[in-house]
Amino acid sequence: MSWDIYIQEFENHLKLERSLSANSVDAYGSDISKLQQFLSMKKEPVIPQRVVLQDLQDFLVYLNDLGLSAFSQARIISGVKSFFRFLVYEGELKEDPTDLLEAPKLGRKLPDTLSVHEIDQLFAVIDHSTPEGMRNRAMLETLYSSGLRVSELIGLKISNIHFDVGFLRVFGKGNKERLVPLGKEAMKYLRMYQEEVRVHIDIQSGHEGVMFLNRRGKQLTRQMVFTVIKTLAKKAGSHKTISPHTFRHSFATHLIEGGADLRAVQEMLGHESITTTEIYTHLDRDYLKQVIKDFHPRS
Repeated sequence: MSWDIYIQEFENHLKLERSLSANSVDAYGSDISKLQQFLSMKKEPVIPQRVVLQDLQDFLVYLNDLGLSAFSQARIISGVKSFFRFLVYEGELKEDPTDLLEAPKLGRKLPDTLSVHEIDQLFAVIDHSTPEGMRNRAMLETLYSSGLRVSELIGLKISNIHFDVGFLRVFGKGNKERLVPLGKEAMKYLRMYQEEVRVHIDIQSGHEGVMFLNRRGKQLTRQMVFTVIKTLAKKAGSHKTISPHTFRHSFATHLIEGGADLRAVQEMLGHESITTTEIYTHLDRDYLKQVIKDFHPRS
């Protein structure tokens, strides 16, 4: 079926089953039409069943470039999410491409995504001859390998790095626990930092279990991680606005672009409530490791 038919069915659903006002129904329809118009501009027009996360992220960038406010972008994305949830509910789609789509936070610009080449360029300018350089390489490899939030990175404990099975035990928002696969490059640099650099640091009391430390032997701050990344980006000649979240955003994007399962990536990002037990009943560890191995650029 064509976009027009799907949009009409969606509007009927909103009107008859959700009892929305005519104005609300028109607004939702307008949101989907904007997406349709954008996708029709591609070399090969995309039908609803072939829409992927990258298409939707490109659409967000397009809206941002048009000068739409973060509030307007968020409202449009809300409509797009409702549309694709409707298609999944109707059996027209097996997976929802908007699962990992994050609308821009109000008052903030949509974060940039780095290409694999840009990631490599950033890593290439790190000075591995210094203790801070070795730490920074291990830190950024971990960010990109596992899609951690900056708060999860600076709070990472040595006891929660399981080199034997290649997993990190992470405590995210609301202190919710999840297990995240650790890529081989990240594992290599983490070991090097731990065995060649960290052992020589005079660690301050209360910080003994934290993996990443500053030169005074204390846990890194969020601002320090931002500063490290900003400095490296400038050194690499990047003109993008890069932050710790850029690595998390790139982690998800590169996995999805490579063909990874949306559900697996969503769990690794911690967008669902996950406990250790659920790892075995929902998606087992071997499967998550295989997703990283098959689809992550540095694995």
